[in-house]
Amino acid sequence: MKIILLIISSLLLSGCLGMPESIKPVDGFNLNNYLGKWYEIARLDHSFERGLSQVTANYSIKDDGGVRVINKGFSIKNNEWQEAEGKAYFVDTTTEGYLKVSFFGPFYGSYVVFELEHENYQYAFISGPNTDYLWLLSRTTSVEPEVMQKFLKMSKERGFTIEDLIYVNH
Repeated sequence: MKIILLIISSLLLSGCLGMPESIKPVDGFNLNNYLGKWYEIARLDHSFERGLSQVTANYSIKDDGGVRVINKGFSIKNNEWQEAEGKAYFVDTTTEGYLKVSFFGPFYGSYVVFELEHENYQYAFISGPNTDYLWLLSRTTSVEPEVMQKFLKMSKERGFTIEDLIYVNH
């Protein structure tokens, strides 16, 4: 019985890592440049963000070398701010935009940066473990039309359903 539970636990813990076959994490990732506040510009809908506007993510270094993640958004329905704290760690190397993130104890999901403005880290395209998870993050509350077009084009080419994107109000 213990072995069966161990196998099931292992499958659950590793089941949300990985990435769509069409996604490749960026190389030359620099965590120090990535730290700080990001605004969510667009996303595919999920229960943990449903109905939220003014969504931000703030990244900082944890004492253990990992990344502290604070996600915050405003619920219009409840007329209140909601906040979730998580942690992230690199999956392979610290120069590859492939991390695992957890907001729920030992359960991790993929956080894959597949496009990044490398010069000033002004925008990032993020995937989860499959094409149901997609985000466009920016250092500002809006992006230039060229960035949005690039995001839509790259996302569609990689199998994301861009028709279902939610554009976040700030």
